[in-house]
Formats: sequence, structure tokens, C-alpha cells
Amino acid sequence: MGVLYDYFRAADDAAAVRLMAEIDGGPVALADGRPGVDAIDCKGIDPSVTLGELVALVRGPAEAGDPVRDRLVWSDAEDGPWLTVLDDATRDTLASITADQTPELSARWGRSEELAWDGPLPDDQMQPVIEEVSALARRARDADEHLYCWSCL
Repeated sequence: MGVLYDYFRAADDAAAVRLMAEIDGGPVALADGRPGVDAIDCKGIDPSVTLGELVALVRGPAEAGDPVRDRLVWSDAEDGPWLTVLDDATRDTLASITADQTPELSARWGRSEELAWDGPLPDDQMQPVIEEVSALARRARDADEHLYCWSCL
């Protein structure tokens, strides 16, 4: 059993926590959508490590340190679900990904240790995920909102 991850945008921590109350703790992303919520389901893509690898690839080797900084803003219990907010620098990095960069990023990210458990993924396999995450980040940036990650066991 893995951890589930949904990413969404909200104006601030209070709005994100209100959403948790409205939806009984999640999940945030539903197959048929959730009215008024801009969210994507990213199954095993955790913010710190796996998404952090993508952020590091976009920023390049000159950037040192933790590529993604996140902070817990809500938890329902010790065993989840949990809600974290990602730093705006991460949002902006993801929002900056262009269509021209996506194929190479997909190939490189698919070779990362976090994703290539049984060997490298096909070069284009992560392309839809990159496109979804980048588009969500652009919408968040353009609306002056923040990115949140809901996770649950």
C-alpha cells in the first residue's frame, strides 16, 4: 500500500484548511472533479523527494540544498491525512517549465532513483505528469495562490 498525493491550489492556509473541513479530510482530487477546486492526483509523487527531483532538474546543478520546502498546515490524525504547503519558489519553478523542456525533463526524471525502481521508465512516461503539475503551478502563480499537497496512507 502506497501513499496517495493530491496537489491543489488555494489562496492561503486558512482556505486550504477550510477545504479539508468541507471535504471531510479528502481526497482532494476526484476522477470526475470537485466543483470549485483545482486539483490533480499524483499518486506516488511526494513533494519533498520525488517532486523535489523534478524541481532540481529544472533549476539545474547550480542550485544547492533542498529543492522543495514544504510545511505542515493541517493533520487529521497521527496516521493522516496531512496537508502541506509548498514554498512559492517551488510553485514558480514548476510554473516556468515550457513545452520544449518537457520531453527532456520526462526522460531524465524517469531515470531518477525515485521513479525507476525496476529500471528507467520510457522517456515520455512522465510527460503527462509534468504537464499537469506545471499547468497547476502556472494557474496558482497567475492567481497569486499557493500550491498544497494532500497526502494519505
